[in-house]
Amino acid sequence: MSAVAQALNPLEFPLHGSRLIEASAGTGKTFTIALLYVRLVLDHGGEQAAFGRPMSPPEILVVTFTEAATQELRERIRARLGEAARCFAEPGQKHDGLLVTLRDSYAPERWPGCARLLRLAAEWMDEAAVSTIHSWCYRMLREHAFDSGSLFTQDLAADQSELLAEAVRDYWRRNFYPLGMAAANAVRHCYAGPEALARALQPLLAAQEAGFRYADQPLTAPASLAELLEATGQFYDDLAAAEARAREAWAADREGVAELLRNLRGDLNGNSYRGKDDDAVFAGWIDALDAWSEGADAPDNLAKFGQTRIKVKAKAVVPEHPALLAIDAWVERAEGRPDIAPQLLLHALGEVRHTLEVEKQKRAELGFDDLLVRLDRALAGSGGERLAERIREQFPVALIDEFQDTDPLQYRIFERVYRIGENPRNLGLFMIGDPKQAIYAFRGADIHTYLRARAATAGRHYTLGTNFRSTLAMVKAANRCFLFAESHPRGAFRFAVEGQDNPVPFLDVGARGRDEALLLEGSEAPAMTFWQLDNDGQVCGSTLYRQEMAARTASAIQRWLSSAQSGFRTADGQWRALRPADVAILVRGRSEAEAVRGELAKRRLASVYLSDRDSVFDSAEAIDLLHWLRACADPGDDGALRIALATRSLALDWATLERLNQDERFWEDMVLRFRDYRVLWQQQGVLPMLRRLLADFALPARLLRETDGERSLTNLLHLAEWLQREAVEVDGEHALLRVLAEQLENPSSEEILRLESDADLIKVVTIHKSKGLEYPLVLLPFICTWRELDGKSGTPPSFQSGEARVVELSRDKELAKAAFQQANDERLSEDMRLLYVALTRARHAVWLGMAPLVMSNSKNPELHKGAMGYLLGGGNALSVEDVTARLGDLQAGLAEIVLQPAPDIGTDLFVGVQRGELGAAREPRRRVAEKWWIASYSALANLATEGAEEGDSDIAPAPAADEPISADEDLLRESSLEEQRVLEAVPAPFSLHAFPRGANPGSFLHGLLEWAADEGFNADDDTLRDQVARRCAVRGWDEWIEPLAGWLGQYLRTPFRVPDAAPVSLAGLTTFQKEMEFWFATRHVDSQRLDAAVIRHTLGGAPRPTLQANQLNGMLKGFIDLVFEHEGRYYVADYKSNWLGADDEAYTATALREALLEHRYDLQYALYLFALHRLLQARLPDYDYDRHIGGAMYLFLRGSASATQGMYLERPPKALMDELDRLFRAQVTA
Repeated sequence: MSAVAQALNPLEFPLHGSRLIEASAGTGKTFTIALLYVRLVLDHGGEQAAFGRPMSPPEILVVTFTEAATQELRERIRARLGEAARCFAEPGQKHDGLLVTLRDSYAPERWPGCARLLRLAAEWMDEAAVSTIHSWCYRMLREHAFDSGSLFTQDLAADQSELLAEAVRDYWRRNFYPLGMAAANAVRHCYAGPEALARALQPLLAAQEAGFRYADQPLTAPASLAELLEATGQFYDDLAAAEARAREAWAADREGVAELLRNLRGDLNGNSYRGKDDDAVFAGWIDALDAWSEGADAPDNLAKFGQTRIKVKAKAVVPEHPALLAIDAWVERAEGRPDIAPQLLLHALGEVRHTLEVEKQKRAELGFDDLLVRLDRALAGSGGERLAERIREQFPVALIDEFQDTDPLQYRIFERVYRIGENPRNLGLFMIGDPKQAIYAFRGADIHTYLRARAATAGRHYTLGTNFRSTLAMVKAANRCFLFAESHPRGAFRFAVEGQDNPVPFLDVGARGRDEALLLEGSEAPAMTFWQLDNDGQVCGSTLYRQEMAARTASAIQRWLSSAQSGFRTADGQWRALRPADVAILVRGRSEAEAVRGELAKRRLASVYLSDRDSVFDSAEAIDLLHWLRACADPGDDGALRIALATRSLALDWATLERLNQDERFWEDMVLRFRDYRVLWQQQGVLPMLRRLLADFALPARLLRETDGERSLTNLLHLAEWLQREAVEVDGEHALLRVLAEQLENPSSEEILRLESDADLIKVVTIHKSKGLEYPLVLLPFICTWRELDGKSGTPPSFQSGEARVVELSRDKELAKAAFQQANDERLSEDMRLLYVALTRARHAVWLGMAPLVMSNSKNPELHKGAMGYLLGGGNALSVEDVTARLGDLQAGLAEIVLQPAPDIGTDLFVGVQRGELGAAREPRRRVAEKWWIASYSALANLATEGAEEGDSDIAPAPAADEPISADEDLLRESSLEEQRVLEAVPAPFSLHAFPRGANPGSFLHGLLEWAADEGFNADDDTLRDQVARRCAVRGWDEWIEPLAGWLGQYLRTPFRVPDAAPVSLAGLTTFQKEMEFWFATRHVDSQRLDAAVIRHTLGGAPRPTLQANQLNGMLKGFIDLVFEHEGRYYVADYKSNWLGADDEAYTATALREALLEHRYDLQYALYLFALHRLLQARLPDYDYDRHIGGAMYLFLRGSASATQGMYLERPPKALMDELDRLFRAQVTA
């Protein structure tokens, strides 16, 4: 840093006061933090350096800026404490040199006590105060609620977008709805609606500390919004009147003015009136002006026809005409249009910010930014010093990691608590960071805050000066680059001012080096290579640069990886071949990543893209999925369906897409397919529907054959599962579509699922994401690019002015020119820091793609606008020749830097290096269990066959996927066994006999009864109808709402007749359990023995389909719809939606009995009763089957109004239970 900065010795660093530590890239920052933590626990350092007493983990505050970094730091500290404890406890073993030095500073008799203290601290790390700044502020507000004036219980809301939208809508209604026509017109010219206003407000709400300017002048909110709008509205009224006069003047002499212009046609300036000599073009202008005079919109070139604005050749004279004079007057007035949008924006900002604050207080809710604001406000308030003292007592020492990313608000909190400028002896605040790596301005990080801290800690600055990451050559090359840039007047990082101390200097670092060398294709690779792209001595456009460097980079990587002579050789001669995972390509954003990944894929090189926006909603698959869902939700919309079919993920070939255009039958088939998807979505949910779609289009098989297909398929399945979760919270397909669309617009933190295979791939990483990471080989093919701030993004320019941040709100580029210049100056400074991060990621070597780049139509390179141009020229414009010359100056005399032409483009495909022949397959030494499966009633019923021969002993295979994972799936499988009966008569309309048949309607009726069970079977009629209505609406069964609501209410109150007991109704139950799940083991159970026992003891032994021979070996699983107790007896009940006929007469006792036999429900209820029998045996001390079991009650729902009530009840004899017990306990002899 400056001349007073001291090299940090981690064993002598004073553990008190406020101190600033600069840790350059790769110098062991985390290692140092962990060692300082060990010293604090031991109170190491003597009178001069020690804190004064041993510290426990809950007293040492460690703050970093991401949750991931928090977890890593906690574990690193825990591990270091453990290592230190072992060093003190086991002095005879080999340990880290610094820990040995630390141990030797204590007398040997103290070593056991130190080891005990360190072990205790390591065990205590789960309670250590290691957190993000936001988590810590949240904790302080909760733990010190009285002193901070906060509520004891407050919810943390990660997403407050809807709250903001509602606040803006309220503002719009309150301020703009009552306006008159003129004032409302003024607002309309600024913002089309509340959504547009909300978008403009979003970036400003986070700018808590900023001031605002307009045309480089301070700007405040208007004192009276109404007066401002009225005055502006009057202007627009006057402007409309001027346009009306111009229209009238033109219309009054249309032929005359047209003739005037035709006479002038030859004298019109050709540059201003391109196409004037084309009769059709000229006539088009006249026609457009005529149409405008009759009320059409003004043509774009209208202003060119004003009296004084018509541009003619020298000496030509434009005759005066009232219409031309009127156009002149109107255009002149329009040019004076007042820009009130910034003032209106500031007025809205104040009111909306206040509304948000009030509403969040009412809801006891906090956003992430509120955590900092509330704690800062509390510290600045009347009880602020008391609160600060309590925090100091709780955390006497704090270590702030990544301090260069701190913003003014965060710094003010730490300053008020730890009194940085005063440097008190009884506190410790250690700020660790690197201003050369301050690259997160877009997140609010402010390097000027770091500079304030530097000034406040003058004389207490420390540096870490040894790089542990890279080779000696790599460090030497990086040092040369930034020392070269440091020679520029503003220094390497552009903070130097002549005659003043440079607050962010570049100081070269030493290196420990590595004991291995990198060889590529048999030759040792130089540390830094500049690949020069030659465009025949001309400038290089951004598109050409990206395409060429992507192809050349991919070709070079393919050659390296294909060579058996590429790899790493250690000092002792050991060899490791180069792998794809050793290579990282650093980029600025997605477009660069897609360019290079596309070229890698052409060469069969797989890669993975890693960025700070690692949200699955930011993937291409998410966009494709939205198009699919839109087509499924509305298959009649041809446009939506065509977009869905043209998506990249479906990858239909051109021939298929053209056939869809030409072949009407083929198109209709596709429409019908998507209608089926919609039905499946409504009946079973979005996840089953998407799985069906993926299977129909054979996506999994195709994607897994592609280079990056595994990633695409994982993203699709991840999104499908997310949609299934969200579907529970919303009603209907279109609501789900809206939720997904909102996520695509503002991607959430639903991170991409990382695959194990990602670790073995080439990494394509954003430079921001790479910070803190390291890679053996790093390529920077697009390092010459930059992103100039020009207002096109809509984000207003901001810059530092003195101690404050300033935001320029003028939307006119000329008026905001100074602001954009200052903002771009800061952007270039951050680009230099970004370049530092990029050049310090490599362990062995780095390659940079160089070209005389332009981002516009300029004939000269614009490289000086980017970091590489500044490094070479100090901000001065460079010609094509200058770029080459300055690279030569940079390289001069340093063998570690090499200048080369960009590698040739090759088309060879990557083929992995042969690893030798595969050996014989390994054979298992243990016996593999045979035919172990999880059976269920539905699986057994699938084995039932009509008239199976008694002597047939062929063993049927165990059914695939036999285990139902939920009660719903068990029901669907069971329902699928039912056969559709032919309608012999027409059911009464809207009777339950007319209700749709099949598995899904059956599941629907079961679902209603499950919901009724959750409500205790006693929901009131309004609640019941509301629930039926919701469920019917989702399926499009609106006409069934009233019939089903009436049927369900009556059914719940129906008294069912049971033997030897009073009638029982569902509404009258007090002890019951729905969907009771059971499991019991089966070991070589013969399915035919099981079947014979059930037939013998149920339904009077009547003939029925028998089971095929099989072995039940594993588990038997099931779900019982309802188990209940009535008058001391326990019953199992099962709901059946079978359609037995068109009216109640079809549900006779004989018909019910036949249905039981046909579907083998006897087997089902025998197993259910057996499960209940075993449960009661274990739970009831005096259990007796005959006394406690009531039987199995089968409720055929459609026959509820029949004479039988649709109920069949049977209690098999106890002998069946005994026989099943012996069978499942394997006590039956063969």
